[in-house]
Amino acid sequence: MDGRLDGKVAIVTGAGTSDAGIGIGHAIAFVLSHHGASVLLVDKVAENATETQRAIEQDGGSAAAFVGDVANPTDCEAMVTAAVEQLGGLDILVNNAAITRHVPIVDTSVELFEEVIGVNLMGPFMACKFAIPALIDRGGGSIVNIGSVAGVRDTGTTHPAYCASKSGLLGLTVDLAGAYGRNNVRVNTVLPGMVSTPMQESIGRVDEETRARLNLLGRMGTAWDIAHAVHYLCSDEAAYLTGVTLPVDGGATVAMPASSFRAGQARGTDAQVTDAPVTDAQTSGAQASG
Repeated sequence: MDGRLDGKVAIVTGAGTSDAGIGIGHAIAFVLSHHGASVLLVDKVAENATETQRAIEQDGGSAAAFVGDVANPTDCEAMVTAAVEQLGGLDILVNNAAITRHVPIVDTSVELFEEVIGVNLMGPFMACKFAIPALIDRGGGSIVNIGSVAGVRDTGTTHPAYCASKSGLLGLTVDLAGAYGRNNVRVNTVLPGMVSTPMQESIGRVDEETRARLNLLGRMGTAWDIAHAVHYLCSDEAAYLTGVTLPVDGGATVAMPASSFRAGQARGTDAQVTDAPVTDAQTSGAQASG
């Protein structure tokens, strides 16, 4: 531990770990704790939150599990209360929990749309609503929203409800950065690209040839790549950064030939990803990777 976040208290949503592997939420919580923060681990499944807590404590860190659904505003309020009462306050909020459904818009029901928006956009909205007064009480703090490159560009696959929810986070980020900057509350968004997580694996495996063409680095990212970017935005080194959208995508937003992926799939000659049922990131601790 280097102590850069000593004395800080963080909430990370979608922070659990399942048997499927390490998701972005777990990695973020672990890294923040490793650098000194006490972390409230929010997840829908108690066992998943407890697993992340165990990993943090084995590393010498401090964490507490909180079972809750960010789509429920009451749970959002309760998790902030828990952070203040159990851990002593709130300095950092990371809105990571998310779900995705790869369903074309013509087949998207109102219920499916509301389900995705409820977790991915209303959840962060309500979490910020209840967290901001607690951050101000501590003299300011950092909010990091986990978006997706799918919120800013075509990624070669169709999940319109998810894309709409992630685009909405960008507007929320800008508004809150402007509204609360004078209170020393910084608000930024990280945009993961194609990241190897349980959620990505549940969507479909990406073959090696495709991985080499995903971005300028020619590889998929890891949950730890996202976690280190979040740690930076939460640290004093980023004290002059707010309202920023930070792609962590190996250069995908400027290089990924998503349209050629889509065309290849249509011809049936170069299909890279096979759609499959997608798990809830709140139960796996995984964040969709774009």
